[in-house]
Amino acid sequence: MEGDLPGQANAVNVGSSILQGASLPVISGGEFNSSEGDHNRITITILQGVPRQRDDRHEASSTLHQGQRNLRRDHMVSRDLSDVQGEECIEEQSSNAVRQRDNTSVWGIQSVAQTDRDTITRLLYSIGTKREVERHLHIFSSSSNPSQPAKFAVIKVGGAVLSNLDELALSLSFLYRVGLYPVVLHGAKPQLNEIMKREGVVPNYIDGIRVTDAKTLQIARRVFLEENLKLVSALEKLGTRARPITSGVFTAEYLDKEKYKLFGKITKVDKRPIEASIRDGALPILTSLAETADGQILNVSAGIAAGELAKELEPMKIVFLNNKGGLFHGVTGEKLDVINLDEEYVTLMKEPWVKYGTKLKLREFKELLDHLPRLSSVAVISASSLQKELFTDSGAGTLIRRGYKLFKHDNIGEIGVDRFCQVVHDRDPEVLAGFQSVTDVLSDLEKTPYSVYGDESLDVVAIVSHPEGEVPVMTKMLSSRGGVLSDLMDNVFNAIKKDHWKLFWTAPADDENRAWHFERADGSFTREGKSLFWHGVKDVAEVEKIIKDYEANGRIERSFLPVAPSAPPHRLVTSPRGTRGFSTMARRFLRNLPGSSRGSATAAAPTPSTQPELLGLIEARGFTGQALTTLPPAHHSHVSSRQLAGYPLDGYTKTPVTYSNLSPQDVESLEKSGEVDDWVMALPNGVCKPFVDAIDRGAKERETGEGSVVVGLSADYKFEKGRTCGLPGEASS
Repeated sequence: MEGDLPGQANAVNVGSSILQGASLPVISGGEFNSSEGDHNRITITILQGVPRQRDDRHEASSTLHQGQRNLRRDHMVSRDLSDVQGEECIEEQSSNAVRQRDNTSVWGIQSVAQTDRDTITRLLYSIGTKREVERHLHIFSSSSNPSQPAKFAVIKVGGAVLSNLDELALSLSFLYRVGLYPVVLHGAKPQLNEIMKREGVVPNYIDGIRVTDAKTLQIARRVFLEENLKLVSALEKLGTRARPITSGVFTAEYLDKEKYKLFGKITKVDKRPIEASIRDGALPILTSLAETADGQILNVSAGIAAGELAKELEPMKIVFLNNKGGLFHGVTGEKLDVINLDEEYVTLMKEPWVKYGTKLKLREFKELLDHLPRLSSVAVISASSLQKELFTDSGAGTLIRRGYKLFKHDNIGEIGVDRFCQVVHDRDPEVLAGFQSVTDVLSDLEKTPYSVYGDESLDVVAIVSHPEGEVPVMTKMLSSRGGVLSDLMDNVFNAIKKDHWKLFWTAPADDENRAWHFERADGSFTREGKSLFWHGVKDVAEVEKIIKDYEANGRIERSFLPVAPSAPPHRLVTSPRGTRGFSTMARRFLRNLPGSSRGSATAAAPTPSTQPELLGLIEARGFTGQALTTLPPAHHSHVSSRQLAGYPLDGYTKTPVTYSNLSPQDVESLEKSGEVDDWVMALPNGVCKPFVDAIDRGAKERETGEGSVVVGLSADYKFEKGRTCGLPGEASS
């Protein structure tokens, strides 16, 4: 049995321990389609949490911190497993039976690592949406490769941050648990000043630079090594492998020996010790000490060392951790969320409130980013908010990036035909799939008036076709990976919306940025492998009229008609009255609302029934399914989940209900016998059809001749005849 495999029970304990007391939010979007294997206990622990709204930032942060604190308990399990692995590897030499057991134990340890990553990833959902977290995690994970393993981030830790070592270690452990390896470099200024004061050495600064005599360097070296080992030990206690690297990375020369004595200027960075550490699965922890070519140790600025390190490694993120959590306006005291240097640097440096330290920081950040790829950015943040800064679009500290300057032209000649053609050749999904050539794209542009939007570096290029008197169509939205990560797509899209308050566009159903399209659209549907999106149109009849005009004028290649059902529907997707129609997002499940109808616009409002309706819920394991199990009006007859089959439905007190694993054949039998009044399909797109077909077959054999109501949260039947898509009182007949 799988549950008897060595290591599996331990894997369950790891996940459960991490999530004790943690509650995860209901993720917007209506579905949770992820595969975590067969670790049912972990899934149950996660889903037992009380759903929270994403805007509840304080509680979400508390949830994350609770999960962080529980990491301390988990490292003992992982270390025990490592000990078991070592013992079994010795026994492996004695017999084949033991060898077989050892292989299983190794599987168990790998299972723990994967479970750890999945669990921590889910815990990150408490600070942002599932799509945000997974998109950023995917981008960061893919930034490094075996030949260049240090491309994720350089994190500079201020000495003041080291005073709260537990918070820092937990934040770094979170990154390690999801497979990310930042390069950590720390200073120790307050600790050094304290020791020097205790030993009667007065700090001496010239031009903000510490004058480092032999006595000061001796103390500095001791303090740096002590603080480095403290951080390494704190990480190791959490089960996070870390390697102290206190020399061999920075080569320096004297900045001014007469003036600053043993203070250096970095001339070379050797990244080999750092990359070797990451390849061995350990976080590299560096100090800000350098050596001359002949071996003399020199003190260097930790901030400058982090910058030089970043120039050598070219990471996606350079993070400066401080206790303030960002940069702040000198007059209003408000935190600065984003600084786009290309647009704002000159203006900011002239502001009267930008003085001294702030001006120096901005100058250093600009000089650093000018040497790095445009995709790189600097974040100033506190250790406790590191996850939110890295894995959400809104961030938490101050983001500094080179930025962009947007343009709008009425002819591609103004950005250069060759440059535009190269973008189309490299990014257009139609061209990459062979459905169009670059020449075809150029020919299509000549058919209607158009505008081209984008940024100067062409990380994002969009084409909007806008013939006189017709609704505009965004025919192209071509973004580089950097354009997605830096939110440049959103800025270009917002510029388009300012000019065109109604807009339609299409995208392949398997587009890698498909989630972006759904989140920005007011409505959408997918047919034959292509999705149609629209913004600024709320009425379905208007949508259908616009699409008919598009097809008549040859502006849309595929047939997207009919948009709405043409016959009286018999399925109802209910939602609060007055909210947005034809949304791709699932709304709250409400039953028998006064004023709602079963699908006919002329139907009278039903009289609320006092007889409880028996609800069958298919796939209750995801976030949406779990939310539906907690609705007060629901009387659950059958709750199905492949992962949770056999476990009781926690939190439901009306009657005892146990999770089952219903097949389409089971659903057909239940429908035929009339045991279920209403079915809810909390299934992802493409999975719903076999179950709905089974219900239809069972309904035909019912003695009453009337089938159950089916609520589908996917788009499988969204615009087919005989199915209702809309809100109470708004559905077309």
